[in-house]
Amino acid sequence: MAWRGQLSRNIKELRILLCQSSPASSSARSFVEKNYKDLKTLNPKLPILIRESTGIKPQLWARYDMGVERCIQLEGLSEPQISKALEDLAKVGAALKA
Repeated sequence: MAWRGQLSRNIKELRILLCQSSPASSSARSFVEKNYKDLKTLNPKLPILIRESTGIKPQLWARYDMGVERCIQLEGLSEPQISKALEDLAKVGAALKA
């Protein structure tokens, strides 16, 4: 999980959109509750934004250099799958820099 400490090298901003109460966002809420503190500790200068809105489908957004953004829909994903999706977004950022 060394990639977690490298997020700020590959991603300029991370946004997690979710609903406070819908079952579709339950894994995303749980992921945020269990991982936010660790991610922020490892990447203190990386903006990690949690946006809650009633009825919204859970999404994970990454903003890279030059305003490039990528989104992954989180509905139906488990916590390990969300972690893998975040790792994949970090890899995209590394590839964009190459």
